[in-house]
Amino acid sequence: MPPMGPPGNRNEKRYGKKQKPKNTKATIKRLFAYLRSEKYKIATAIFCVILSSASTLCGSYLLRPIINGLTDTAKTAEQKIADLLVGLLVMAGVYFIGVAATYIQARIMIGVSQGTLRHIREDLFKKLQKLPVRYFDQNPTGDIMSRFTNDVDIIGEMLNSTLVQIFSGTITLAGTLALMIYTNWVLALVTIVFSPVIAKVGATIASKSRKYFSSQQSALGKVNGYIEETVTGQKVVKVFNHEDKAVEEFSRLNSDLKNVQVKAQFIGGIMGPCMNALGQVNYTLTACVGSVIAFMSRWGGGVPFANLDIGGLTVFVNFSRQFSRPINELSQQLTNIMSALAGAERVFEVMDQEREKDEGKKLNLEHIHGDVVVDNVTFGYNPDKTILKNVSIYAHPGQKIALVGSTGAGKTTITNLITRFYDINEGKITIDGIDIKDISLECLRENIAMVLQDTHLFTGTIMENIRYGRLDATDAEVRMAAQTSCAHMFIKNMTDGYDTMLKGDGANLSQGQRQLINIARAALSKAPILILDEATSSVDTRTEKHINEGMDALMENRTTFVIAHRLSTIRNADAIMVLENGEIIERGSHEELLSAKGRYYELYTGLKELD
Repeated sequence: MPPMGPPGNRNEKRYGKKQKPKNTKATIKRLFAYLRSEKYKIATAIFCVILSSASTLCGSYLLRPIINGLTDTAKTAEQKIADLLVGLLVMAGVYFIGVAATYIQARIMIGVSQGTLRHIREDLFKKLQKLPVRYFDQNPTGDIMSRFTNDVDIIGEMLNSTLVQIFSGTITLAGTLALMIYTNWVLALVTIVFSPVIAKVGATIASKSRKYFSSQQSALGKVNGYIEETVTGQKVVKVFNHEDKAVEEFSRLNSDLKNVQVKAQFIGGIMGPCMNALGQVNYTLTACVGSVIAFMSRWGGGVPFANLDIGGLTVFVNFSRQFSRPINELSQQLTNIMSALAGAERVFEVMDQEREKDEGKKLNLEHIHGDVVVDNVTFGYNPDKTILKNVSIYAHPGQKIALVGSTGAGKTTITNLITRFYDINEGKITIDGIDIKDISLECLRENIAMVLQDTHLFTGTIMENIRYGRLDATDAEVRMAAQTSCAHMFIKNMTDGYDTMLKGDGANLSQGQRQLINIARAALSKAPILILDEATSSVDTRTEKHINEGMDALMENRTTFVIAHRLSTIRNADAIMVLENGEIIERGSHEELLSAKGRYYELYTGLKELD
């Protein structure tokens, strides 16, 4: 497993470095860039929104002639009933058109939003495949997953409904205002004067809610990250009786999430009541002034240029309520937008990470021999801490080089540098005399096979998991690789043999069986360079003996680097390098190092005493 960065960095990531202010305009621009391919569908949806909004406004205004007809003393009862039926039928037709338009618009926007989310997820996943190992070492898996789920889903909610409601509300607001002015400009002036107060209150609340929603998304990612870590390491939690401590730590993170959620939801929640209260004030004020104007228009001689009939008053009061409703909805949708933008920023934050650098010249390494030279290499995962100090190693084709030393001495770091999971700070690493920086990452890594201490299997059959080492391998080659790694015996005894389905990272296999499949995967690869990082640490001594026999055939004609704590497994290595504090303090064969009675002798004899 690649070494982690400094604990301080991981804790800072997990427990919450405060987020820096984001560029909201740039985020919105990037989101809309995903909608360009759906522009014709969006245009159709916008037309439907306009049609739906227009039908709502038109239906409301049709109340005026209906009410005026019912209050017209010059008409007979039969005429009033006939006019009422005609008016209701017209209103029904208008509203039916609006409902149909709303249905079409909803279907279109669901497709648009889900299609957009698909593109965002694909881009996010593609970017993850291009990120360096350092990023995954320093960011909790749960937090990364939270960006795929919570953050992307909240973007989908905004695209699916919020944007449509904002557009619909804007059209309704403009149309209502136009009809209000047409109905009675004096009452319209009353509403217009009061509207900035409503808008100002909504904008103030929205501006405060944004930072809380951003903190909410960040805190949610931390909780998910801790859950993922704890569930994955549940055996470790139990074996060390760490359950109470884990609950305590989770409770603290959960409390932090609750606190920011309370603030975010409270600020977002008071938007509706505040807007409703101000809307009621506007409604009451309009009704009072409108009643005076209507009374004067009918019995008091009228108001100059602003006469108002009973039907007009009824319609205007209805418009007054409709006018405050879109303002209220727009204000409420702002909180949803703030939450979605916070999620989008977290998604784009991953997309903006620097990709793994590949400055190679695409050199052809198809016939590589495997002559590896680590020349005076100095490296540190962080600038303030050096891990390797002037390390030099050479390995000729077919040689087996063992790296031993205390935990943290830098053994795995060397293999991370050979595979270019990390780039060296000083020195040079060459393969067949070619600097690995001049080799493309794809060419470099397809010539290196690795078996790590931590096994990882994918959902699929055993056959498919072994074939992961070389996708064009035949079934016969897969079985031959399994025989080499001693995995064939237990595989053939399973109910479905090589077609046995593995789930949950091989949960239906023992740890040793999982490692055997990993070794078979490496055996299947034709890579001339092999790296074994504690490859047999998860198997028993008897199985290890059989594996080592298979390994001899596996390592034949391959340059092999072996990291092992069981020193008995590396006695036949061509050269053994002993590392301490990032430096090679001893090198030689097993017999030579024992004769020197140095650090290797201490490690080996200590192990023999334990045996």
